[in-house]
Amino acid sequence: MIELLIVLGLILLNGLFALSELAVVSARQPRLKALAANGKAGAQTALALSADPGKFLSAVQIGITLIGIINGAYSGETFGEYAYTAFRDLGLSETAAAALGYGSVIAVITYLSVIVGELVPKNIALRNAERIACLVAPAMTAFSRIARPAVWLLDNSTRLVFRLLGQAETTESQVSDEEIAILISEAEAAGVIESHEREMISGVMRLGDRTVVGLMTPRTDVDWIDIATAETEIRQQLIDTPHSLIPVGEGNIDTLIGVVRTRELLAAILDGKPLDIRPYIHKVPIIPETMDALDALNILRGADVPVALIHDEYGHFEGLVTPADVLEAIVGVFKSEGEDPYATQRIDGSWLLAGAMPVDEMAAKLTIALEPKRSYATVAGFVLAQLQHIPKTGEIVETNGWRFEVVDLDGRRIDKVLASRL
Repeated sequence: MIELLIVLGLILLNGLFALSELAVVSARQPRLKALAANGKAGAQTALALSADPGKFLSAVQIGITLIGIINGAYSGETFGEYAYTAFRDLGLSETAAAALGYGSVIAVITYLSVIVGELVPKNIALRNAERIACLVAPAMTAFSRIARPAVWLLDNSTRLVFRLLGQAETTESQVSDEEIAILISEAEAAGVIESHEREMISGVMRLGDRTVVGLMTPRTDVDWIDIATAETEIRQQLIDTPHSLIPVGEGNIDTLIGVVRTRELLAAILDGKPLDIRPYIHKVPIIPETMDALDALNILRGADVPVALIHDEYGHFEGLVTPADVLEAIVGVFKSEGEDPYATQRIDGSWLLAGAMPVDEMAAKLTIALEPKRSYATVAGFVLAQLQHIPKTGEIVETNGWRFEVVDLDGRRIDKVLASRL
């Protein structure tokens, strides 16, 4: 009975080492840091172990190896003799009894070691890695100190082999956008965050990858006032425009000199003052089309009037960006009067997409991969890049497992695209 308890104890001790190994290795450092900040016992020690995994893994391997050797020798010697005697008493020859006796003991001990000493502890460790890491870290640290000479030898031997192989001893912890997206999707599926929260988080992540061209209102959609236009025409523009800020130019849209606030002009008109635009023109930042969206956001924060004019490398006006454009990139487009949403899913599963829809939003909805470096920012640009010519209504391109059909043109501009899964 004592012999059986000793063997079971060794198997459980092996399970403790296996549990500790996977818990510390699988524990997420941000979570451990949060637990340490909250005063969780063992969290700081677990952080120290995960920061130097080479020494910790060497110590665990020493423990598991020693237990395996001791358990194999002890159980084989103790229970092998019992099994041998039992089989011999059944009438088997000494050779057959010895083979079956020792073989059956090894099989049973191996089975228990794999199940109780490896698989069950590791599955437990995966279910709550951080909490278990905090529990076992003090004991593993104490064992590492006791086995320090052997740990030093194994750790340095491992480093030497890495150098001979030309490999780095440690790797930087890197998290990709795809991993973050998967984590967010898992949090949504578990009910930790709402669907709308996931969409906004995804929008923030996309914002960091965009240039300002992916946010701007293009020049073809910009309402502007020519300062040389007759007063009656300017008054009519102020009545018709839905915008609170309107760019002002001299002669053409490429010579914009600033913006005016419609409420200031309307207030002057209501006071009976003559309509003179120049005193109400505000200077605004002019930024290049290659600027990152987040850099443009910083400029908007510091601007006296929250709007920036975007010019290309030749000095031509390309469009403008406002805080509302940044907000739409995060939470989605707002349906205003006369405007349709960027994407509408139909009953058959196909999508009716606006040509002006940002291409990364389209890729997220259709779950397709785009090349990291691309010269276009909208669905229209994506279709043009595939066709390599100005399309006619009804032209089709098939790519990424989808069929894109140009269903509406506004002059030469692609206005609507129908996307159907192949």
